[in-house]
Amino acid sequence: VGHGPSSSSSTPGAEIREKQYQAHQGFGDHHGGVTSAHTYFYTDEAKCDQHMETFLRCIDASSGSSEDGFSAIKLTALARPQFLVRFSEVLVKWRRFFHQMAAEQGQAGWAVLDTKLEVEKLQEALANLGIVSKAESQQWLAGENVGMSGTVDLLDWNSLLDSCTKLSRPLLIPNRKTGQLEPLLSRFSKEEELQMKRVLQRMDVLAKRAMEKGVRLMVDAEQSYFQPAISRLTVETQRCFNRSQPVIYNTYQCYLKEAYNNVTGDMELSRREGWHFGTKLVRGAYMEQERERAAQMGYEDPINPTYEKTNEMYHRCLDYVLEEIKHSRKASVMVASHNEDTVKFTLRRMMELGIHPSDKKVCFGQLLGMCDQITFPLGQAGFPVYKYVPYGPVNEVLPYLSRRAQENRGFMQRANRERDLLWKEVKRRLLTGNLFS
Repeated sequence: VGHGPSSSSSTPGAEIREKQYQAHQGFGDHHGGVTSAHTYFYTDEAKCDQHMETFLRCIDASSGSSEDGFSAIKLTALARPQFLVRFSEVLVKWRRFFHQMAAEQGQAGWAVLDTKLEVEKLQEALANLGIVSKAESQQWLAGENVGMSGTVDLLDWNSLLDSCTKLSRPLLIPNRKTGQLEPLLSRFSKEEELQMKRVLQRMDVLAKRAMEKGVRLMVDAEQSYFQPAISRLTVETQRCFNRSQPVIYNTYQCYLKEAYNNVTGDMELSRREGWHFGTKLVRGAYMEQERERAAQMGYEDPINPTYEKTNEMYHRCLDYVLEEIKHSRKASVMVASHNEDTVKFTLRRMMELGIHPSDKKVCFGQLLGMCDQITFPLGQAGFPVYKYVPYGPVNEVLPYLSRRAQENRGFMQRANRERDLLWKEVKRRLLTGNLFS
C-alpha cells in the first residue's frame, strides 16, 4: 500500500512481512483508475492536523443541522497509512499466535468467545518455545490481572499486547511458515509510537468536540490491511467516551469473512467494561480491489465468496446486535444499507424483540441521492433515518461514489425503479391537485 521504500527490513532477524501487509505499487492511491481505493500517503503530520480541522468543521455543521446527527471520519486521514498497515500486521500476527496455541490445545475452529487457553498449558508452551520463562509469564499475566480464572481468552490476550513493551526483552513469536521465532514489534520504532499517540490525541479532540456538540462520531471502515488498526484505535476511543452513551461508532464490513468474530469480540469487551457499544453495519465497498490485490500478492481472499454469503453475514451480525439491544440497552446500531430486504429484516426483528423506533437504538442510513424510496417511508413512520453526505473536490469524491455503485450491484435497476416511483407520485399529486403537499 504505498509508494515508499521496499518493505523489507534492514533489522537483523526481523520478521518476513505478511503478504497482506506488504507494500504494493498498484494499490496505493487513486490515480490508477477512478474505482481504485483512494488512500493518501503523508510525508509529515501537518496533513493529518489539517484533516482534523476539516472534521471539526464537519462536526459543527452536523450539530447545526440536526439535534442528534452523525459525523463520519476516516482514520487514514488522521494517521499515516503506512503506520496503520504496520500496526495492523502486529495485531493480526498476535491474534494468529493465540489461535495457533488454541489449536495445540485442541480448540481449532472454535468460536472466538468459546476459545480459552488453559493458563498452565499456555505458560508451558511459552517456555518450551523459548519466548518467556514460566516465572516471567506468571509475572506478565499477574501484572495485567489476566488468567485469574485459570484461562485466557482472546480479549485477555489482546490486553497483553499493550504490556509487551514492558517485558525484559523483545517479545518473540513463531513465524507460521518458517517455524523460527521473530520479534513481534521489530518494526515499531519510537517514531511509530509517537504516531500512535498523535492519532489517539486527534481522535480525543474530535470525540470531545462531538460530545460538546451533541454529535455522534462514526469511524469509517477501510481496506482489510488497515482495518485491524482502525478498529483497535476506535475501540480504545469507545472505552473512553462511550461510558454513558454511544458517542463513538465503529464500522463493521460484513463482506469480510471475520465480520461476525469482530462484532462479537468487541461487544463482549464492551459488556465486561460496561461501556456502550455503537456500531454501523455495512456490506463493504472495496470488494473488487481486495480480491484483485489478494490474487496478485498471493494471500487468502478476505471477502465472503458470494453476495448471498455477505447477506447472511450482515443479518447474522445485525441480529446479534439487536438481541443485545433488547437485553442490555447498551448497544446502538446504524443499519447502513440500500438493500430493501435488509431493511425489512430489521423492522421485523425490531417488532419481534420489542424495540421501538422511539428508543433510538436502531437507525438507518442511505447515501444522499440514493434509495429515497427507502429513506422517506422510514422517516415518515418515525424511524431515525439519515442521509450520508460525501463532500470534497469532485476528482476526490468520484472514486468514493463509484465504489458505492460497485457495492450496490443492483444500483441501476433500483435507480430505474426509484424514477418510476417518483413519476407515479408526481402524477398522483397532479390528479389530486396537491402538487406541493
